[in-house]
Amino acid sequence: MSAITLATLQAHRRDNTRFSCLTAYDATLASLAADAGISVLLVGDSLGMVLQGHDSTLPVTLDDVVYHTRCVARAGVSSLIMADLPFMTNATTGETLNAAGQLMRAGAQLVKLEGEGWLADDIRELVRRGVPVCAHLGLRPQSVNALGGYRVQGREAAASQRLIDDALTLEAAGAALILLECVPAELGQRVRSAVSVPVIGIGAGPEVDGQILVMHDMLGATRHRPPRFVRDFLAEGGSLSGAFRAYHDAVVTGSFPGPEHSF
Repeated sequence: MSAITLATLQAHRRDNTRFSCLTAYDATLASLAADAGISVLLVGDSLGMVLQGHDSTLPVTLDDVVYHTRCVARAGVSSLIMADLPFMTNATTGETLNAAGQLMRAGAQLVKLEGEGWLADDIRELVRRGVPVCAHLGLRPQSVNALGGYRVQGREAAASQRLIDDALTLEAAGAALILLECVPAELGQRVRSAVSVPVIGIGAGPEVDGQILVMHDMLGATRHRPPRFVRDFLAEGGSLSGAFRAYHDAVVTGSFPGPEHSF
């Protein structure tokens, strides 16, 4: 299978075809997911909740994400590998560049930052140095305390317009991808229409370019009640490989997410 690149994702957007993404934290499951056709593997700070047992992503360190990025990269997958900058590793531009450099040396091919329009300066500096960036907008788990919990974002007109403006600002700064989490489906569609880069959604409705889920969630391996936007693909696929194939097929054919998974 040919290696997935940013150009591949841009072609999906241009051709109006969907692509699938998943989190991954180890070589074995990364290989199975890639073999099923998953385009993007995110080494997410969600590992703090699904692997380490924390109640949020805040305790996750840069060393944690570097370690798991190396694990995923060793699988030699064709999928594009994206890695999260954990909480407060981008407190200054210098720290952002250092953290991104460590993740890229570990095997990431682009990095993801959570924030708003104020990320623009850091994104410009990263892109200037050859580091591709995905900007994470909407519900940002690293800001769970400031947001008052895990809540749908952008319901009000002013908030939705602000999110669209942030997406445009970060695209102009050089973001190669936008990830939208937990926003109304109508807002997901509006953001996708406003920008020219691929938009990945998680709980952002069906009218975006790609979909992503936390791997443990889509396998039904959750300690808590799963979010509304999750579907148990292991129950459908009957095996790990079958679950990954079922998820990929559901995304690319447009049967996932459905109205029951959207806000």
